Amino acid sequence: MSVFDMEKQKKILVLCGGKFAFQTLQLLAYEKFICAIGIGKSNDTIIEALERESEESNIGFKSFPNKKSITGMRSWIDFIQPDYIFCISFPFLLPETVLSYGQDKFINFHPGPLPQYRGPMPIFEVLKNQETETAICVHFMNARFDEGNIIFNDPITIETGDTYGNLTAKLSERMAQVALNVANMIQFASIIPSQPQDEKLSYYYEKPELSDTYINWKRMSASEIISLINACNPWNTGADASLYGEQIKIISATLLDLPHNSQAGAIVSVTNTLNIACEENQQIAVEILSTDSGIMTAKQFAVLKPILTNDLIKI
Repeated sequence: MSVFDMEKQKKILVLCGGKFAFQTLQLLAYEKFICAIGIGKSNDTIIEALERESEESNIGFKSFPNKKSITGMRSWIDFIQPDYIFCISFPFLLPETVLSYGQDKFINFHPGPLPQYRGPMPIFEVLKNQETETAICVHFMNARFDEGNIIFNDPITIETGDTYGNLTAKLSERMAQVALNVANMIQFASIIPSQPQDEKLSYYYEKPELSDTYINWKRMSASEIISLINACNPWNTGADASLYGEQIKIISATLLDLPHNSQAGAIVSVTNTLNIACEENQQIAVEILSTDSGIMTAKQFAVLKPILTNDLIKI
């Protein structure tokens, strides 16, 4: 008989926010760790799918659609009696009345390095800031977002051209293995090491607003603009800009290292791409954009609109 067989299997309740946690849920369920699933606000299709899977697997399930519903969480946890609670993109802050269920029983899996990238959308922020590496930070929870003692940061390389969508997919896949590693840690370790966050390095990013997703042609370099476009694809349907008084979103673009004699934000040329002047004598080649008429290629856009060179995307 293995050591694992002799140990009583730890019971883990997972609080999540949707499909980002699906691979983790599947792996933890396969390894017999999950005893219940709680989901925060999400669409009906995801909620119904998780509830159905939970019933078929004889796992507890509860939906928490809004902040007010958190008042019933503690009694539900008391009924389930988990050994630990894992949080993966759960949208609501847990109050002390819930956290008092047990010291160091709540563990959060934050999709960004801490303490540098606190906040609800670290994937957007690391891409916008042109980081070459991000992380999944595993930390104990307290009554403030992303401030509990860190167990470890699991680093993940950001590849050139990564968008919000494919980086999210990579993090979701890696999250499953990280969560299983932590589950095995709490199964066998007598103590889980952790350390306080260095507040000198901490920064909290609020949820992005229009000013955060808008391209400023005069103040941003070509590489910064490309990074912003990738950071906004697909959650914001691209980075925001304007043309002919119409709000557009640039979904896909590449760096075009060609000189120009135009003002930043001006259209230099139109081929299969919409080539726009940037600072530092560079251009970006816009490939796909979204307009009031729909999502289209730059070439399709050029057919619809009377584009002239030196037209300004944004003054």
